[in-house]
Amino acid sequence: MYLDSCILVKLLAPEPDSEFFTRALEGRALVTSELSQTEVFSALLARERGGKISAKDRKMAWREFEARVADGELTLEPMNGVVLRKARLALEQCHPRVPLRTLDAIHLATADLCQDFPLITTDARLRDAATMMGIEVFPAAEAAD
Repeated sequence: MYLDSCILVKLLAPEPDSEFFTRALEGRALVTSELSQTEVFSALLARERGGKISAKDRKMAWREFEARVADGELTLEPMNGVVLRKARLALEQCHPRVPLRTLDAIHLATADLCQDFPLITTDARLRDAATMMGIEVFPAAEAAD
C-alpha cells in the first residue's frame, strides 16, 4: 500500500479520521516516497505552529516516523531521475483536467513505479489524477470526502 504524506501525518498526529486509517493499515506493508520525510516533517511543524500539537508531541511523532522506517514497517522509495521523468509524464497526462501539483505528481509517479497499490490518500486532486491514470485508490471516494 502506497501512502501519501497526508496519510502518514494522520498516523502520527491525531486527526478526526486517524483511527480509521490506523485500523485499515495495521499490519500492512507500507510504502511511500522518500519525499515524505520532508513533507511529514513540514506538516508536523505546521501543526505545532497552528497550536494543534505541542513541540513535545511533534518530536514524538517524528521519532515514531523514523522508527517505522528503521523497523521496516514503512519503506521509503528513492527519488531519482526516473521518478521525476514519470512525474512529468503524469503532469502532462492529467493536464488540463486535473491541475496536479509537483509533489503530488512525484508521489503518483513513485506509486506507479513501485506498483504497490492501492494509493492511500484523501487529497482530492491526487485521487482524481490516480483514477485518471488507472491507479487504484483507497478509501473509496465517498469515504475520503
